[in-house]
Amino acid sequence: MRVLIVNTSERAGGAAVAARRLMEALNNSGVKAKMLVRDKETEHIAVCSLPKSWRHHFNFLWERLTIYLHLRLSRRHLWEIDSANAGTDITKLPEFKEADIIHLHWVNQGMLSLKNIRKILDSGKPVVWTMHDIWPATAICHLTLGCERFKSHCAHCPYLPGDSSHDLADATWRRKERMLAGRRITFVACSHWLESEARQSRLLEGQETCAIPNPIDTRLFAPADKAEARRRLGLPADRRLILFASQRVTNVNKGMDYLIEACRKWEQEHPEIRENTGLIIVGGHAEEIADRLPLQAYPLGYVNDPRRMVDVYNAADAFVLPSLSENLPNTIMEAMACGVPCIGFRVGGIPEEIDHKVNGYVAEYKDADDLARGLHWTLDEADRKTLGEEAVKKVAQHYSQRAVAARYINIYNRLAGKDYLEA
Repeated sequence: MRVLIVNTSERAGGAAVAARRLMEALNNSGVKAKMLVRDKETEHIAVCSLPKSWRHHFNFLWERLTIYLHLRLSRRHLWEIDSANAGTDITKLPEFKEADIIHLHWVNQGMLSLKNIRKILDSGKPVVWTMHDIWPATAICHLTLGCERFKSHCAHCPYLPGDSSHDLADATWRRKERMLAGRRITFVACSHWLESEARQSRLLEGQETCAIPNPIDTRLFAPADKAEARRRLGLPADRRLILFASQRVTNVNKGMDYLIEACRKWEQEHPEIRENTGLIIVGGHAEEIADRLPLQAYPLGYVNDPRRMVDVYNAADAFVLPSLSENLPNTIMEAMACGVPCIGFRVGGIPEEIDHKVNGYVAEYKDADDLARGLHWTLDEADRKTLGEEAVKKVAQHYSQRAVAARYINIYNRLAGKDYLEA
């Protein structure tokens, strides 16, 4: 069986990481998988890029320009919505023609237009679409921010200025309806939470929807010597270290403000943590946060080397991600695979990863007091060794390459109408 995984980028962003991991998991399970991207960043032989053309940059700029105009020349929300009004026809490429299954992932920002996707569907090849956020089930947004219009018809979009029933959301919704009319896609959400949200979308009525988590390479992300990891990173050996990691730590959605407030509350009740506890910060703009914390901060900046990131996880005593909206965060999965207890809010797919007081702590949503209790419980009251062992066990059972690949292969086989498992 030949599977073509389509994603905008090879490495940038959580969806790219997940898509490439799935490609590797499938190849390790006997499926011939390739990845087609616009932005190729390595020499990996199984990753193909779109043929070089000025049109790729034009598609990206044209979509941003039209969105900018609909935002009435405001940059606010410029990167939070997508209309898929420009992209590349991939159906003529040899990688497409040779594939038995087309597997879409995150294809925004000029990679594929809705017209391109319709052409893929009309090719007759079975299509699977892994949802890394809610965009395939809404008109233009990746985060609904509590808006439920996608359950009936997107319009009067909160991301757009004004309050029109004929805004960009309405127009894009109608284009998505035409794209899907009489056509079939198997949608795969990365969490049961996202699956539940997608099933409520009127846009996806009659389409198959299921949930399969992202895979992780447990040979790479695994427990290692903490002292050695800290030595390589130049981190202190005599402090308990909490880790926060995000592509951009100043992203309000990642909840840094709640973490700062929780650390202040924790420090007020337990002032000794100023001397014995620190916070590792990984991600862009990490240095901007350091002075706002009551704990000693260790900003490491953006880390894109997976092996260095494994050291970062293993250097930590706990991982915290107080996101305000999440699907199934790769960072929590990676930390758990390294035997690190995790702390996060009860939102999205986070409670599916963290089992409360079994392998970490699930704090009530947007509750800095409970987040502070979770930090204290994890570092001062719980048996961290047992929490870490349970975290590793959970990842091995649910998120390993073998477990995830097997579930996707079952879908591919059913859609192709052939039995490839014996091959």
